Amino acid sequence: MSEAALPRRDATVPAKAAKPRRARRIGSESPLVQILLIAVSLGFLLLFLLLPLISVFVEAGARGWSAYRAAITEPDAVAAIRLTLLVASIAVPFNVVVGVAAAWAIAKFEFRGKNLLISLIDLPFSVSPVISGLVYVLLFGAQGYLGPFLKANGIEIIFALPGLILATVFVTFPFVARELIPHMQSLGSTDEEAALTLGASPWRVFFSITLPNVKWSLFYGVLLCNARAMGEFGAVAVVSGRIRGLTNTMPLHVEILYNEYMSAAAFAVASLLAGLALVTLALKSLLEWRYGDAIAAARHH
Repeated sequence: MSEAALPRRDATVPAKAAKPRRARRIGSESPLVQILLIAVSLGFLLLFLLLPLISVFVEAGARGWSAYRAAITEPDAVAAIRLTLLVASIAVPFNVVVGVAAAWAIAKFEFRGKNLLISLIDLPFSVSPVISGLVYVLLFGAQGYLGPFLKANGIEIIFALPGLILATVFVTFPFVARELIPHMQSLGSTDEEAALTLGASPWRVFFSITLPNVKWSLFYGVLLCNARAMGEFGAVAVVSGRIRGLTNTMPLHVEILYNEYMSAAAFAVASLLAGLALVTLALKSLLEWRYGDAIAAARHH
């Protein structure tokens, strides 16, 4: 049979296309996989978060209300509580002001050294708190670079309140700025430029447009900053000298009590720190419930 007599396949007829594979959607896992993932997550939270938190309150009240009250009203404990709140009340507002200014400059302007400024903001995340405290000792300690000058002028920084504030400011600084920078960058400068064109002053633009637009990001940054300020241990331990009744914050006081085998008193003071954390979480949850849409919109930026 000649080649011409053979049936020829029309080149214009496409070959049978392969059946496309159905794309697997996220969340379409089997019920067994879903149950397993949920069980692992809940088990982890229960074992490593919830049970230790419950144990703190159980041990704190193990000897009754009178022992608990005596532990938290003892003069050294009262001094530690007061000092913790004082340091946080100074460090957090300072970081709010400086963090907002740094985020505004980075998000709204182009200038030489911008990348360096961003790297410096992230520096406390990469440096151990103990190392940061040691740096302040090397700068302001009695044998440090500025120690003789400070001593000659009667200025105390290390083993005093200023050193605690400096160490706390350093370790908590990135939280506010890092929450605000991406949000401000996503918003752009259109609204501010329009307001300036209409004759508004820069301060009026900031308080009427910029600040309201980022209020939820600012709120989250303040929450994180405050929680870290009250619970900071490493940097504060280096610069405080651990002087009872003078430079001991609540975390340091808890460690001293525990090392002296006063576990009930240690857990009592620790329960106050845990309670402050729970209050912060409750406030955050309450505002999310009340203003959930606005918070979600801000966080998505």
